[in-house]
Amino acid sequence: MHPAAVSAIAGASGAAVLTLVHEVGRQLIDDAPRMDVLGKRALVALRRQAGAGEIDASLLHQQTLAGDLVANSFYYSLVGSGSRQGVLARGLALGVLAGVGALVLPRPMGLGDPPSVESPRNRLLTVGYYTLGGLVAAATALALQSRAATGGDGQSFHRRVRPRQAWR
Repeated sequence: MHPAAVSAIAGASGAAVLTLVHEVGRQLIDDAPRMDVLGKRALVALRRQAGAGEIDASLLHQQTLAGDLVANSFYYSLVGSGSRQGVLARGLALGVLAGVGALVLPRPMGLGDPPSVESPRNRLLTVGYYTLGGLVAAATALALQSRAATGGDGQSFHRRVRPRQAWR
């Protein structure tokens, strides 16, 4: 499988898990991380700058989730760049950096503070959610790279293409 395809699939898997965890968390935990709220603020601000009208709340939520999936897919796809040996470390670093960034960047970006950011549990969950996304992206990249290296059937590529010749 082409390395760019591995990166894209890995990034999408990390983003999908992150979005799923955010959505489940917001429904089950009172002070859960609410990156969807920040995404909605950003989308509303962009629409105002573009002169677009108001948008229905359910459509706004759907568009925010779609935007999060696309942006986080691109971000987590970075896990596939570089050596195979560094994939797990990159996934961990990308996740932790995204989580910390989600806590400290919204205010300087003009999006205000994330909801419940004063809660230690919220801060820990925020970093944890993004770290999970990075680790899922890394695990996906490793699995796809491993599958590609074995030709998808568990045998090494060279053994599959050129069977070992008996020595005479």
